Amino acid sequence: MIAVVQRVSSASVTIDEIVNGEIKTGFLVLLGITHLDTNEDIEWLGKKIVGLRIFSDDEGKMNLDLKSVSGDILLISQFTLHASTKKGNRPSFIEAAKPEAAIPLYEEMIRLLEKEIGRPIQCGIFGADMKVALLNDGPVTIIIDSKNRI
Repeated sequence: MIAVVQRVSSASVTIDEIVNGEIKTGFLVLLGITHLDTNEDIEWLGKKIVGLRIFSDDEGKMNLDLKSVSGDILLISQFTLHASTKKGNRPSFIEAAKPEAAIPLYEEMIRLLEKEIGRPIQCGIFGADMKVALLNDGPVTIIIDSKNRI
């Protein structure tokens, strides 16, 4: 499971010209689920995301986590994070989980993140054609792969 975490001043997701989710200060999280992922990956990755200390403290050092700044989360499913470009110019998505496996894991990630921050998060809709807008703060972008824990 791969998460691209972007520290944002604001972010939103629009589906069919309707804003489906919107946040101010917090994380825009793009989540790619592979066919090898399990609830163990959700648990580890969700806690890692919420615990990231990438907000500035009073001295300007990245030392504060999401809870410390009362930040929000906008979670977007993105199977293209598992694109393979080894052959040719057309990406292969063979490693991405099929919807029947990915949707329950995506929904479990929503539940875990909400539990960890103590309030609802904002989300896209799995499989929808989404337009994502963001104002990256820093910019700060962190890539976390649950298969690279050690």
